[in-house]
Amino acid sequence: MTTTFRETTCPGCGIRIPADEHAVYDGYYKVSPECWMLCTQVLGAEFGNALLYGQVHQLTVDAYAVQHAGGRHPDKSVAIHLCGLHLVLDRGFRPPRVPPLHKRLADTVKTWPHFTPPADPGPLTVSDVARAESIETHIETVQGWARSVWQAWSPHHADVAAFAARHLGLDD
Repeated sequence: MTTTFRETTCPGCGIRIPADEHAVYDGYYKVSPECWMLCTQVLGAEFGNALLYGQVHQLTVDAYAVQHAGGRHPDKSVAIHLCGLHLVLDRGFRPPRVPPLHKRLADTVKTWPHFTPPADPGPLTVSDVARAESIETHIETVQGWARSVWQAWSPHHADVAAFAARHLGLDD
């Protein structure tokens, strides 16, 4: 008797991952249930380690959200997470400073811009992070993943920077 190996492809990041009949997802990201399950494992590792949580958790959340933009994913979420990547990667904010700024945007902005997702979501994914074998490698991989995702959105960098500056009162 032969066993058939089935794979699924995530529609957001493009990873090919073994199909899992127990994987479920009913949120609004453009994601396969298996990719989401992998993401929750990475998030669990970060929540369980203060060093990971403090240094890269926000980058993980922001990179995953915008790498899986599209479909039912609202413009509000995409804009907020793009602003998070901009604040850390372009403006040098420490990741723990970002959540209160996300909240400020969510509470005050009334009209959200639409940023069309890139055709190529970038070469790194949550799968690369999940394979990290040490805390140091996890941190480095998340940072590289966030940079690659942010680079994929480069046509929108100026608009995201202007949006963040306008709504967060940042000096240019």
